[in-house]
Amino acid sequence: MVDSASDSSRRRFFRSLRQQARWAVLLVIVSLVVGTVGFHLFAQQEWLDAFLNASMLLGGMGPVGEFSGAPGKLFAALYALYAGLVFLIVAGLLMAPVFHHVLHRFHMEGSSKP
Repeated sequence: MVDSASDSSRRRFFRSLRQQARWAVLLVIVSLVVGTVGFHLFAQQEWLDAFLNASMLLGGMGPVGEFSGAPGKLFAALYALYAGLVFLIVAGLLMAPVFHHVLHRFHMEGSSKP
């Protein structure tokens, strides 16, 4: 039988996980929009190709096709670095509630008792 403290802890965990997932999804959507607009403006790509390149870089697969101009190449390089950071941030956002929950389960958080 599950006690109320465990049930409350489980609800807090899933609420925290949901909130962090919302932030992660928002970050990915904003990054995808910025990448799509950037590839369209700087690399003179059609909207669908710009969306494809932004999606592939955010997914860690790399760009599709080649870039002819210096502005497009520079944007692609900077966006690739940014996409790598976004991947790490999203992983951290999603893993933080899990790690926090594990610490609670094993009572590893600091307390006032010695």
